[in-house]
Amino acid sequence: MDQRTLSAPTGVARLSEHLSKGLVGQETLIERLLIALLAGGHVLIEGPPGLAKTRAVKWLSQAVDCSFKRIQCTPDLMPSDLTGTPVYHPKDGTFEFVRGPVFNNLVLVDEINRAPPKVQSALLESMAEKQATVGNETYALPAPFFVVATQNPIEHDGTFPLPEAQLDRFLLHVVLSLPDIRTERQILDLVEAEITTGAAVPDKISLEDLTAAQKAAAGVHLAPELRDYIVRLVAATRDGPQAQDVEHAVSPRGSLALAATAKARAYLLGRDYALPEDVAALAPDALAHRMVLTWRAVAEGRKARAVIDDILVAVEPL
Repeated sequence: MDQRTLSAPTGVARLSEHLSKGLVGQETLIERLLIALLAGGHVLIEGPPGLAKTRAVKWLSQAVDCSFKRIQCTPDLMPSDLTGTPVYHPKDGTFEFVRGPVFNNLVLVDEINRAPPKVQSALLESMAEKQATVGNETYALPAPFFVVATQNPIEHDGTFPLPEAQLDRFLLHVVLSLPDIRTERQILDLVEAEITTGAAVPDKISLEDLTAAQKAAAGVHLAPELRDYIVRLVAATRDGPQAQDVEHAVSPRGSLALAATAKARAYLLGRDYALPEDVAALAPDALAHRMVLTWRAVAEGRKARAVIDDILVAVEPL
């Protein structure tokens, strides 16, 4: 493949433009959502209430011609509330399976850490296998299938922290912070304008165009040297100076995630080849949630993202 600069993909560029109009100061979140969408993975968004986590996914659903459902997690949620349940018809003595909200292309799981473990396990199967098992029957989910989950780090009462196996199924873990004063004023202006004039209705990107974009992103060139860089970054969580803070290192799934997202980012930026800067930009979001720090590191206030930052400094790209 010739390494050249491409024009921005029309449908994806239109999608990015729509999200930018409705999400002020959230350029990183927009990019990560589009990257995960192109790479065919799932996203976990974490941040305090009021940072447009839910709004971001709703705006995404408005611009993609796909089915969309939102699931509000609560401690009394049941797996059947996600997957659906057989309904008995006494007139003819038959059962009909009524599909739950997980049978949609885009699924927003709001406050996922409020869902009990059984619900999280049901969601894990859907995310990992793109199927749902109800009783003795297994049903395939629609393609593409994209889960965006949210959680806030403030409240802990009535929550069930996600197990490592569940976290590992998210392609990216995006952490949001509060906006600065200038951005917050822009948010206020945007909402006031929407109250007066309403939000613009975008031209939707079709599922066929989205599937074509996903295939094109998967075909982006990943040089052997860049593959070596990815592997060395992941290996540094197992061996080396930074690994002393790591109890459970990143698995090979982290290498695959970083490679897929780097290619998607390159495609999003109009390139048919990935660069070290793509890998470095995505490493914290693709790797930090896949490892567990030692108790000593946690007691000292170390964060997984800080460990990844140190590894990026220590490991040379080429």
